[in-house]
Amino acid sequence: MNSFFSENELLKLGLKKYGKNVKISRNAQFYGKENISIGDNVRIDDFCILSGNIIIGSNIHIAAGTFLYGGDAGIEMKDFSCLSSRCVVYALTDDYSGEYMANSVIPEKYKNVTGGKVEIGRHALIGTGCTILPNVKIGEGASVGAMSLIRNDIEEFTINVGIPCKKIKNRSKKLLELEKEYIKEDNEEK
Repeated sequence: MNSFFSENELLKLGLKKYGKNVKISRNAQFYGKENISIGDNVRIDDFCILSGNIIIGSNIHIAAGTFLYGGDAGIEMKDFSCLSSRCVVYALTDDYSGEYMANSVIPEKYKNVTGGKVEIGRHALIGTGCTILPNVKIGEGASVGAMSLIRNDIEEFTINVGIPCKKIKNRSKKLLELEKEYIKEDNEEK
């Protein structure tokens, strides 16, 4: 038995839409499947949880044990982006000030849930164990080192690390040339 869903199983999964060459582990969990869209050439590994409004572009890998909580605000991963293992992405968060109660079993009238869309740009790479908080935009080509806390926007083509995450240097744009080669070769094979 293959560890990824078959084409028939993907169809029955009930996603909003999915593209070609999509490999989703049988051990991944989806909540609000009708709000999740997946492009072409996507791999989602074991023990991932995807919940809420989520748009996943093409040529994307979501590694094992990664959680995406899109809620109503949403998460968008653009083409060629990647989440390493054990990342967590939150588009919504409870208020931790003590002025409100917090957790999923408490009625809404006692809570103050806030947030905003999380956007992970094209070619962005997020290292293992990172946490991305609501209302953050990670720019095209940005990379974030392992175990970083991302609570603010990340500039395009930069390398970032830390708690909180900070820019340490610029990142090469050569990957854009490689993308063109990849697409050309991929089109020739078809």
